[in-house]
Amino acid sequence: MSDEKTYVHQSIARAVRDHEVEVVFGLMGDANLFMVDHYVRGCGGEFVPAAHEGSSVLMALAYSHVKGRMGVATITHGPALTNCVTALAEGARAQVPMVLLAGDTAVSDPQNLQNIDQREVVKVTGAGFEQMRTAETTTRDVARAFYRARVERRPIVLNMPADFMWEEAAPYEKVLHHVFRTPSIVPEGEAFDNALGMIASAKRPVVLAGGGATHARDALIKLADRMEAPLATTLKAKGLFNDQPFNMDIFGTLSTPAAYETIDKADCIIGFGTSLHHFTTDQGKLLKGKRVVLVNDAPSEIGRNFHPDAALIADAGLTADNIVYWLDEAEIPPSGFTGELDGPRLTEHPLGRKGDVAEGCVPFVRALDRLEDVLPTERVLSTDGGRFMTEVWCRISVPHPRRFLVNVNFGSIGLGLQEAIGAGFAEPDKPVVHFTGDGGFMMGGVNEFNTAVRLNRDLIVIVCNDSAYGAEHIQFIDKKMDPGLSMFEWPSFADLGTALGGQGIKVTCEADLDHAVAAIENRKGPLLIELSLDPEDVPRMRA
Repeated sequence: MSDEKTYVHQSIARAVRDHEVEVVFGLMGDANLFMVDHYVRGCGGEFVPAAHEGSSVLMALAYSHVKGRMGVATITHGPALTNCVTALAEGARAQVPMVLLAGDTAVSDPQNLQNIDQREVVKVTGAGFEQMRTAETTTRDVARAFYRARVERRPIVLNMPADFMWEEAAPYEKVLHHVFRTPSIVPEGEAFDNALGMIASAKRPVVLAGGGATHARDALIKLADRMEAPLATTLKAKGLFNDQPFNMDIFGTLSTPAAYETIDKADCIIGFGTSLHHFTTDQGKLLKGKRVVLVNDAPSEIGRNFHPDAALIADAGLTADNIVYWLDEAEIPPSGFTGELDGPRLTEHPLGRKGDVAEGCVPFVRALDRLEDVLPTERVLSTDGGRFMTEVWCRISVPHPRRFLVNVNFGSIGLGLQEAIGAGFAEPDKPVVHFTGDGGFMMGGVNEFNTAVRLNRDLIVIVCNDSAYGAEHIQFIDKKMDPGLSMFEWPSFADLGTALGGQGIKVTCEADLDHAVAAIENRKGPLLIELSLDPEDVPRMRA
């Protein structure tokens, strides 16, 4: 038996690796650097150094969403944690599981300049807090944090006092807490009979999938085919039904004109894995006069945004199969609704039209339509927040919901490029396409573009530069006020991209798009394309 001591920082690193964590994002400081060093040198893990602590959390959130495995980040204490507040709030509201290994000031050093009550900081974000208790409980505390993140579907911060790190740990014990997930089928009973009656009597039904039902794709397609109903998704399930002939794509304020017409005709909406956000329902207007049945395995999601006519707390796939079974047993005929529809038109947004834009600017919608044709199809799509984003969501396709990152759950801008980098580590063989606004890029993207360069990521960043904060610009215009305070003379983003080590291309007219297309096809590292836009030409957000 070896007499070599094992220290707490080594046990933490090994316990993280035991949870099949291959990559950790973060920033090193005095409270976590020895743990990071052992994770890399002693455990064979990969450490991705971000430029900002909040970025590391966002990278881990994106990794978790795209990979379907736990994203992990690590930071030191005090201001490092306060720098993560917005990112943690974003993750909590998005209900994405991840673990943040946060150092904490030594208890014996209360006068440390970086000393704060870290539990209280975490509490306001909506994330969970797990305190590392003693040197002897190290592996159990790590396992508890991972377990809670999976079960509670939110970030969990494991608080690691700095003075623990060089304490001798107990003999290493591998601890993994299994998460018990046994999907349940809807039992026979009044709730199911009520829902089934509404579904069976529907003349023009629509099957709607949310982010909580992406695992049930085949079962939902089978149900829609049986009922002859069109398929639609919420924003977070975008891309789920791309190959289906009666796919309506996004249901709600982002729908195409033909999809809006279809929703208007519908008499029953059968929603799976969605809480029917007010953007999805257009403040409830799209559901007026319709029967609404919701299926969700999370009881808290039922009625959170819209109160349905019938609800089933159950697994989406098993419930869809059960509905098909009973429709067949009762010999209910299909609705025939899809026979009334022109399938291809359901996903056709109006093409951008030629029109007058300010000199030195490119028409935004036409530029998006061109980029949709030339960007790599097997991509991951990430967007930042801003006025530009809803048009991107409508016009730029994704292969699957897991390869689509929506990072405005907290209504913030400046979070997207960081998530794009994290997504690239989850899908290292796929290019990541990231759309951002000028304000969002200056707030967060410029911090991390060089990180993508340092790490040689296959990243295409499109900066939609209208030289304005769009939401504020609109409000000034609507009040017939001078929008000057919302407008900025930014530096050239294309030049910034080049200065930070990537390749920058500026697009000031439609002819310049040819240069951008060539750059996309011949890229050898991170590429930044700056679209110079007229703020009067960028459509309002479809919300």
